[in-house]
Amino acid sequence: MIVADVILIVLLFTGFAVSHTWLASIKIKEMLAVKIGDKIAFYRMFYNVSSVILFLAFYAVAPKPDIIVYDLRFPFDIITFVLQIFSLFGLIWSTRPISLKEFAGAGQIERFMNGEYRTEDLDEKQILKIEGAFKLVRHPVYLFSILFLGFRPTMNLFYLTMYVCIIIYFYVGSIYEEKKLVKLFGDEYLKYQKHVPRLIPFTKSFVKN
Repeated sequence: MIVADVILIVLLFTGFAVSHTWLASIKIKEMLAVKIGDKIAFYRMFYNVSSVILFLAFYAVAPKPDIIVYDLRFPFDIITFVLQIFSLFGLIWSTRPISLKEFAGAGQIERFMNGEYRTEDLDEKQILKIEGAFKLVRHPVYLFSILFLGFRPTMNLFYLTMYVCIIIYFYVGSIYEEKKLVKLFGDEYLKYQKHVPRLIPFTKSFVKN
């Protein structure tokens, strides 16, 4: 029964991950842009809202085996909590170069309403900013999200299964994301890839200013 629950969680999460990745693909965005033109500006907001709905649907139907994998005692629970707080600060730091309006989709809609949206931007206007946490790893948001989610004083089987799925999804997602970034930024991003590690810090040299 427990094994079946874990398998079902993985399958349901995989369904969410595949749909999430498919909706984010350049092919889908380019096809939509041909059909709806600059109204593609609304796609990012649609993508974010639909992603939340899909994830909530997955969470609602997924089995939740409440088996405790570990429960840390003092002082290890406090140490873990402190590390989680530090990883939260790292997550905030990693979002600083990112336009939150653009990420949410509000910036695109604002430009559309002002008659300033370029269809070739597809669903977002991307700028390559190699600064802050992006000099540490190429995907700092993924890194600090993994750390924040992993530093838990108590871990049950449902959360652990979810956590492993999320790590795999972040890694695989970063591969697809980088294919788009190479296509967009060309040699500049290829050079960045050579100097900065994907997710594990200090495995390559820092980008030099």
